[in-house]
Amino acid sequence: MTVAVYLPAEDKTRWWVDMLQDLLPEWQVQSFAEAAADPDAVEHAVVWRPRSGDLARFPNLRAIVSIGAGIDHVLEDDQLPQGVPIIRTVGQDLTQRMREYVALHVLRHHRDMPRQLQAQRDHDWHAIVVPVAPNRVVGVMGLGNLGAEAARTLAGLGFATRGWSKSEKQVEGVACFAGAEGLAGFLDGCEILVNLLPLTDSTRGILNAGLFARLAPGACVINCARGAHLVEEDLLAALEAGQIKQATLDVFHIEPLPADHGFWGHPAITVTPHVASQIDAATGGRIIAQNLRTFAETGTCADVADAVRGY
Repeated sequence: MTVAVYLPAEDKTRWWVDMLQDLLPEWQVQSFAEAAADPDAVEHAVVWRPRSGDLARFPNLRAIVSIGAGIDHVLEDDQLPQGVPIIRTVGQDLTQRMREYVALHVLRHHRDMPRQLQAQRDHDWHAIVVPVAPNRVVGVMGLGNLGAEAARTLAGLGFATRGWSKSEKQVEGVACFAGAEGLAGFLDGCEILVNLLPLTDSTRGILNAGLFARLAPGACVINCARGAHLVEEDLLAALEAGQIKQATLDVFHIEPLPADHGFWGHPAITVTPHVASQIDAATGGRIIAQNLRTFAETGTCADVADAVRGY
């Protein structure tokens, strides 16, 4: 059984090929370039941001594995073979890393650390007083595995935590809203907004001027889902107007973020390089190997995504 592997960086592709070969010694693991010599033999593909048309070269493909929890980068392929299951890579490590990232940056904004750090640079001994967490409204958009755990973590820290999702969800300690009819109530008075939505046609560009206007004046925004959720010009305008006070961005329309992009030097924006829930490669490899074995034996596994929904 042959597995073909593709990542944009050739050295990372080779690393994943070697690691998965060690984990799947009874299979043949190759790079896409190597697998091109016998494309009919390829039954599984492990990918991150595959190039359009690459997956279509394998006529006997049984499953596609995303190296990550999202599958939007696979669905962007306009020649994607139809009907081939897509397997997400999820696990406790990814969930824990996202909980840490969200808690860190919500607390940064809650305690106004950017202003405190500026005071240090200015040699200004100035006490910045903020509300206690129960008096701070924090909202999490997206209540899937990562979003629900992030919301529970924030509720555990004492924040007045809200969650919003496409369909009805119940999360302990979290006031849950759902659907288009629940969005306005979720946003009203929200002071720190965390986006963990999947990227779909309906959520693309959801972080826009209309949404920002519904938040509490001077709100903070944290986007650690996908860059395409954000309308960049609307965020810059909202920061200029003071409707948004600060933003933390981990994901972008173009990655790596171009060196001349205005976000890098903006005083109210914190940029991180898509590390909120970066998969630990060794752990991810073990998860992928187990999912491939299970899928080969049974025709499915717990992490098969719904390509129609987009997650």
